[in-house]
Amino acid sequence: LAFERLEVINDFTALALALPRLSAGDRQPVGGGAAAAGAPIGVLGPGSGLGVSGLVPSGVGWIALTGEGGHATMAAASDREGAVLDHMRRHFAHVSAERTLSGPGLVNLYNSLAAIDGVPAKNYSAAQITDLAMRAEDPLCVETTTMFCAMLGTIAGNLALTLGARGGVYIGGGIVPKLGQTFIASPFRARFEAKGRFRAYLEAIPTFVVTHPLPAFLGCAALLAQ
Repeated sequence: LAFERLEVINDFTALALALPRLSAGDRQPVGGGAAAAGAPIGVLGPGSGLGVSGLVPSGVGWIALTGEGGHATMAAASDREGAVLDHMRRHFAHVSAERTLSGPGLVNLYNSLAAIDGVPAKNYSAAQITDLAMRAEDPLCVETTTMFCAMLGTIAGNLALTLGARGGVYIGGGIVPKLGQTFIASPFRARFEAKGRFRAYLEAIPTFVVTHPLPAFLGCAALLAQ
């Protein structure tokens, strides 16, 4: 093909590199906080899986972190979540964050809640679950989506603490941007901040939903410019 340069990068690496280029109109704030200039930035996004990445500053720009954070072990923050994870362990040798925070994860949450409550689970897709939740037409779908958002807050808070992401934590992927005000009104931010002695630290960190339609292309452009 006679390219002078060909570089293949992970989709979430591209998303991470896009973050400094997002305008105010390309992101939706969730809660308070203000970004510290030049501080690390975290990003995660549920979609077909759970992508996790981050940015750390370097002398010439930003370095995107490549890892598999979506496969870290999911922990419960309530008795109800504990019951769900206990149920899921009967089906999976390892219940990772991705087992709950992804499209398939939404279905796992829904099926587990139905089993715990002893009610028949319908053969809903992830999109159907969130659609019914946003329209408040199915109580189990509402609880599933609410739990999904809360658990995402747990993982986002963990990421912020791990990276020292005082530059903010961004949520991308194919699920959360479509939730709109349902996500804004969810327990996500409260759970993000619920870290005991480090509550004040997390209250100061802003969280955003990425609303740009093609942010990965901004990241590719940023990589070429570095």
